[in-house]
Amino acid sequence: MDLNLKGKTAMVGGASKGLGFAVARALALEGAQVSIASRGRDAVSAAGEKIKKESGVRVLAHAADLSDAEAIGRWHKATVDTFGGVDLLFTNTGGPPAVAAQTFDDAAWRSGFDLLVLSAIRAVRLVVPSMQARGGGAILMGTSSSVKEPIANLALSNVLRASVAALAKTLAIELAPSRIRVNNLIPGRIETDRLRQLDDISAKRAGISADEQQKRAVATIPLGRYGNPDEFGRVAAFLLSDAAAYITGASIQVDGGLIKGVL
Repeated sequence: MDLNLKGKTAMVGGASKGLGFAVARALALEGAQVSIASRGRDAVSAAGEKIKKESGVRVLAHAADLSDAEAIGRWHKATVDTFGGVDLLFTNTGGPPAVAAQTFDDAAWRSGFDLLVLSAIRAVRLVVPSMQARGGGAILMGTSSSVKEPIANLALSNVLRASVAALAKTLAIELAPSRIRVNNLIPGRIETDRLRQLDDISAKRAGISADEQQKRAVATIPLGRYGNPDEFGRVAAFLLSDAAAYITGASIQVDGGLIKGVL
């Protein structure tokens, strides 16, 4: 299927590695120009070079702390200056610390809100005028399986990513008249550095090896394995493309059947 992404411009957050990189790579392989951002300058530059080499498309790699409003503004300006506007947005950042709810003080909750919720709100606020001027666009928000099933010792993620899911549904209604679609993409256990970190934390809590922790986790997944980041990236590219033109306000799971809820 040709996703008809050639000539489109996409902004992808948290794209130096993991799920963000997989989404940016998938979009670029479909012909979209990509503007990627992540905190580490060297890491995001290396990611940009890799995507450019594989896809042959124009890539802008921008170092930005996506919990900071001014940094997001600079990234957006650099994108518009380079490509002329924005058609697609994938909101994504690194994950918050993995501990129980009562462990955090107010400052930690505010920091998590900046990282997970306000980062998405700020990016959307910036790209929507460009999308409206271009006759429409697509926004996809990377969340977590915790929006459907809270995960033990991931209190910040459980609470704040659920807010992002609610934001996406609200925006899908508000932006539909402008032909801007907004959806959530929910990863299950996708094999990334973040997942390996969480597995290590869980293993230490349980007093078992990381390998044993992974075996236990895989046993809860009907397809019997962790997902590959590229599998997640390809679904994101589809949802951001015109092939998904009648999908908005949806939460799509890429989880191998991990989430047991009916809806």
